[in-house]
Amino acid sequence: MTFKEKYLAGEVEFEAIDDYVDEWNNSNTDQTLAKFLGFDAEEEDLWIEESDEALKELLDKLKLS
Repeated sequence: MTFKEKYLAGEVEFEAIDDYVDEWNNSNTDQTLAKFLGFDAEEEDLWIEESDEALKELLDKLKLS
């Protein structure tokens, strides 16, 4: 499961994203970081252009729906 899937399922805290980034950095995967984390283009852009907090807010809205 990706970070996004686990976060939305309540299996990990948002702060675990750092562990996933570290795992990606230390892997030999051909996947982009966004794909590895399970993010779509909107989520990736928000994370890069805004902040961790903005991404968390968006994901939290998805959790509730």
